[in-house]
Amino acid sequence: MKFKRMIIGLVLILSILCIFIASIIRKTPKTELDIVAVNDIAKTMEEQWQFLNLHKDYNRSDNNTDNNVDNNTDNNNAYDYLNIMSDKYEMDFSLVDLEGKLLYTTSEGITQNLNDAIKHRDTIVDISSNGKIAGKLIVYNDTGKMVEESRNNLIIISIGCSFLLFLWGISYIIYMNKAVVKPFNQLKEFAGSVAAGNLDIPLKVDRNNLFGPFSESFDIMREELNKSRENERLANNSKKELVASLSHDIKTPVASIKAVSELMYIKATDEKLKKQIETIVNKADQIDLLISNMFSATMEELKELKVEVNEEESTILQDMIYKADYEKKVKASPLNPCIIKCDKLRLQQVFDNIISNSYKYAGTDILINNEIKGRELYITIKDFGNGVDKEQLPLLFEKYYRGDNAKGKNGSGLGLYLSRYFMDKMEGSISGMNIEDGFMITIVLSLA
Repeated sequence: MKFKRMIIGLVLILSILCIFIASIIRKTPKTELDIVAVNDIAKTMEEQWQFLNLHKDYNRSDNNTDNNVDNNTDNNNAYDYLNIMSDKYEMDFSLVDLEGKLLYTTSEGITQNLNDAIKHRDTIVDISSNGKIAGKLIVYNDTGKMVEESRNNLIIISIGCSFLLFLWGISYIIYMNKAVVKPFNQLKEFAGSVAAGNLDIPLKVDRNNLFGPFSESFDIMREELNKSRENERLANNSKKELVASLSHDIKTPVASIKAVSELMYIKATDEKLKKQIETIVNKADQIDLLISNMFSATMEELKELKVEVNEEESTILQDMIYKADYEKKVKASPLNPCIIKCDKLRLQQVFDNIISNSYKYAGTDILINNEIKGRELYITIKDFGNGVDKEQLPLLFEKYYRGDNAKGKNGSGLGLYLSRYFMDKMEGSISGMNIEDGFMITIVLSLA
């Protein structure tokens, strides 16, 4: 609707412009010589010649003053006729005799002799008296004045047109800025906000601008996306809660399997049977570790995985290492006595994950050393396997990542990811690196 008004406004401006130009052109004086007027003036001069020729010079502006004009009534009437002719036809002219002497002129600023008349391209008409040429009528050619006046008119027209178009252009720019540019920028910002995932901020819709219906459709799309995202979140949470519930429920029968197997191991007398029962216990431990990792990862995604940091004596680390060493291949140096900041349950999971990975991927003996540096306790866990590919090393602690050497081996890719998560929450850190004869994990615990 506003766009139509702008077009109508432009048409009105152009119409006014055309009327203005037409009026200016209409007022522009004609450049063609009026032959009838010239003949009428020449005829009047011929009729009054005997009176006009009595004087050498006459100027309309100062007659009866400096030219010694006779006060004769007939002479005054003759000049009055010429004055009337000049006013009637709005024409400037001069009259000279055959000797070139000026007899009459309508103005001081016009041509007053034959030589200047020829140069100026004025119209020269013979004046006869008694059948003989008695003088010359010089009709002043004011084309230059007319051209100057026409040029001035054109300048006025150009300035007026430019000003009107300027006003219309400014109005159009203001309208386009309000009706197109601002709504488009709002849509651009809104699209960026939606792309960034901010679906809770509504788009201000102005149905009167050009983008009104389009903006409303955009906002409806945002609402639908927000609903879809919320439904997806609820569905994912439902799945995660199911996984967490199943993980927790599976731990109970696994614990029963371990307890019964350990009891059978104690009562068994046959060495072969003991080794088989020991294998069952080890596998039950692995299953229990995998389920614990899955449960912890799910709870972390649900923002319900808690890490409670307390001050503990470093001697608890010895028991943690012993529990994690289900194949009894760990050789640990004596622990430096100190007070560490940790969550016992989560730190146990860290040792379980690291030692389990060493057994799974290296299958060698494990050396554990410790050292106090400043306000931190450094624990290094070394194995003597093939290590990790350099390109895969930065991905080692990523969620669900498993290297090329994990093919054919049980695992979920959560162990080291959870270990880093736990260490960060305990104000510590964990890192891994290849060494000359194997692979080494470094755990850093803050001292109290």
